[in-house]
Amino acid sequence: MTMSKTVDLVGVGLNATDMLIPLAEYPAPGSKVEFRAASILPGGQVATAVMACQRWGLRTRYVGKLGDDHAGQLHRDEFGKAGVETQIITVPGCASQQAVILVDSQGERTVLWRRDQQLGLAPEALNREWIESARALHVDGYDTAAATVAAGWARAAGIPVIADLDDAYPGVEGLLENIDYAIVSRDVPSRLLGEDDLEKSLPLLQRRYGCLLAAATLGEDGVLAWDGKQFHYACAFRVTAVDTTGAGDIFHAGFIYGLLQDWPLQRRLEFACAAAALNCTGVGARGGIQPVESIEKLMATGSRYSPLLEFAEWAIAV
Repeated sequence: MTMSKTVDLVGVGLNATDMLIPLAEYPAPGSKVEFRAASILPGGQVATAVMACQRWGLRTRYVGKLGDDHAGQLHRDEFGKAGVETQIITVPGCASQQAVILVDSQGERTVLWRRDQQLGLAPEALNREWIESARALHVDGYDTAAATVAAGWARAAGIPVIADLDDAYPGVEGLLENIDYAIVSRDVPSRLLGEDDLEKSLPLLQRRYGCLLAAATLGEDGVLAWDGKQFHYACAFRVTAVDTTGAGDIFHAGFIYGLLQDWPLQRRLEFACAAAALNCTGVGARGGIQPVESIEKLMATGSRYSPLLEFAEWAIAV
C-alpha cells in the first residue's frame, strides 16, 4: 500500500495467526482431551493494537514481516479491510508466525507459539520516513534491534514512543532508553531490576531509563503507573470473560488512543482498562474490540474489581 504523508500511529512489531481452541478445563498431563471447535484468527501484540486504533478512527500504519502463506494473506486482507496502511516485508517460502491458544471455561488462555527465524525484522529493513511521518510509535521488544532503531528515530523527531514489553529481551535496555511510555507486564520490572516490589521497581525503571511513565499491567488487579512524581492506579472492570487473548494488546491501544486525544493520565488508564475488559468478552485477540462509545459507557456504569490493598491510596473511586 502506498504510504500516506502522515498517520496518527505507526506500529513496528509482532503479528501472529492464532488457532484458538476452547476447552472446559486445561488438560492434565498425559491426558487425551476432545475439542469441538477451533478458530483461525489474526493477532499479535503490535498488529492488534494498530487494528484497534484504526477502528477507533485513528490513521495507522503497520510495519512488520509475513510469510507468503495463507496466514500471511489473512493478515493482509484484514489490514486492507480496516484501512491500515502497511509496510510489510514478505519472506518467500516461509510460514508466518503461528500460535495455538487454549482457552479454558474462565476465559484464561495458554499460548503455544512458533516463529521462523526468517521473520526477524532487521534494522536495515526499516525506512526512517515510516516512523517520522507519524504522531506516535508503538513497539514491542521481540525484534529488539529494529525496535531500538525505530524508537531512536522517533525520539529524535520528538515523537512519543510507547512500548509493550512482556519479557526482558536481550538488548532491551537500549530500547528502554528511547521509550517514553514503558507499559510492561507485571514481572518485567523485577526481571530487569531484581526488585519484586512494584512501588520500588517502577520508580527505579522510570529513573534509570528516563521514561516519562513506567507502568505495569496487573490483569484483574488493574494497572499501576509512576509518572516521575506520583503513582496512578486504575482498577480493572468486571465483565463475563470469554477469552483473555489480546487483553494487553488492547490495553496498549486504549492508552495510545487516549494519549493522542491529549487526555489526562488517569482517564487514559481507565479507558485502557475498559477497552481491555470488553475485548475479553469476544473470541480472539481482536474479537471484542468495541466502539469508543461502548468503552466510555463501561467506564461510566461498569463495576470494577476491588483495588489491591497495597495500592488503595492511589485507587480510583469505585
